[in-house]
Amino acid sequence: MNKQFIFMMIAALGFAMPVVSQAASCGDCGKIAQIETVSGHRSSTGGMVAGALIGGVVGNQVGSGGGKKLATVAGAVGGAYAGKKIAEGSEKTQYRILVKMDDGHFETVTQNSAKNLKVGQSVRIKNGKVTRL
Repeated sequence: MNKQFIFMMIAALGFAMPVVSQAASCGDCGKIAQIETVSGHRSSTGGMVAGALIGGVVGNQVGSGGGKKLATVAGAVGGAYAGKKIAEGSEKTQYRILVKMDDGHFETVTQNSAKNLKVGQSVRIKNGKVTRL
């Protein structure tokens, strides 16, 4: 009789205990704490190279003999300068997203879009990008 009583008490305690979630924790999950818009200049190297090529080709179409060589060089130099200035003038908008991870530490990710992301939202950081859960 004592064994039955003990067994019933253990069973009753087992049912009365709260159920603990068995879900695995997400090591790369958290909540967005802040979203900040940042802008910077694009690299001017690509514009400079493209400008030099186009300027050289256009300059090569002008004149003949020594004048043609001079026009090609002048076109390349002028095109490189113009391409560099155009590229420097273009702004690139990015978003710096601060995420408080589930384990309490903070991660900052800078990416080109924050579409459909908002402060307080549960997210995952995967491949250097913040994505909604």
